[in-house]
Amino acid sequence: MTITNKQSGTNVHEIADGIYRINTPIVIEGAGGFSFNQFLIMDDEPLLFHTGPRKLFPLVREAVGAVLPVESLRYIAFSHVEADECGSLNEWLAVSPQSVPLCGAVAAMVSVSDLADRAPRALADGERLSLGKHSVRWFDTPHLPHAWDCGFLTEELTSTLLCGDLFTQKGADLPPITESDILGPSEAFRHEMDYFSHTKNARAMLERLASTNPSTLACMHGSAWRGDGAKLLRALADELSA
Repeated sequence: MTITNKQSGTNVHEIADGIYRINTPIVIEGAGGFSFNQFLIMDDEPLLFHTGPRKLFPLVREAVGAVLPVESLRYIAFSHVEADECGSLNEWLAVSPQSVPLCGAVAAMVSVSDLADRAPRALADGERLSLGKHSVRWFDTPHLPHAWDCGFLTEELTSTLLCGDLFTQKGADLPPITESDILGPSEAFRHEMDYFSHTKNARAMLERLASTNPSTLACMHGSAWRGDGAKLLRALADELSA
């Protein structure tokens, strides 16, 4: 793990081949420790998944710059429209002149075509995009865990699922990647502050994600996770159905 900003504790850790987790720990008054994670795929056409909130832009930019030139970014991607997902989207478009927003078709239609300073590259459900050595596939997951425009990317070379708000864990001092239980802590947090929409289609969507057999789960809040991702996604479906 490399600390890129000593004052904030922002750090970078390679969680899979060519995939870097950028983490900024924070303290939320009244709620304790938390973290914001972005994921950078280093390739011929580099991709950043999540931008972080706008106020964290200087820290995230500094961290990306420790891995590659920020102006080389090609895609600024995110799961759905929310401040921690794409709050600094236009700041990234300004410093990365070749980059475009990358999102699902619904997000492009209802928000991003208007909010972003450059037109988005909208991915259809199941569409694959090559970055060079790596390739990503988009999965529509409306209202899982929330937002009509929600979706996730899988990275096929490393079997990594960029799973956004799934498996959110509280805490500011968690390891960059773990093989320990994250379902228990994430479910405890969900029961404490329920951010799921509880769509009736959750099990089917989680089963579709499980069918990609991810071995790394890149969570936006808390540790990334390594192991049998299909089993863990199906266990989450059981919890949501209980």
